[in-house]
Amino acid sequence: MGRIKLDLHDIYNNSKAIDKALEEAFEEAIENRIKEVEIIPGKGSGQLRKKVERFLQMPHIKSKYHRIENDSKNFGRLFVYFRFDQ
Repeated sequence: MGRIKLDLHDIYNNSKAIDKALEEAFEEAIENRIKEVEIIPGKGSGQLRKKVERFLQMPHIKSKYHRIENDSKNFGRLFVYFRFDQ
């Protein structure tokens, strides 16, 4: 089982680049049947994490993944899990 790791630190101030990176990570996960995407918005002020959470709640995105899990040890990281039928 593979994992996609998406670190958003470098593009934190570019909203379009963030959306594009998230969409590409989701597309890659679905195409390659990768069950886990790790997203690192970082801790900071929390604005980037809120942006990621809003993205994940959009209906056309929410329908693509199975669940979201927060890292209990690191607030600046979350995991998105996909479920694929055999």
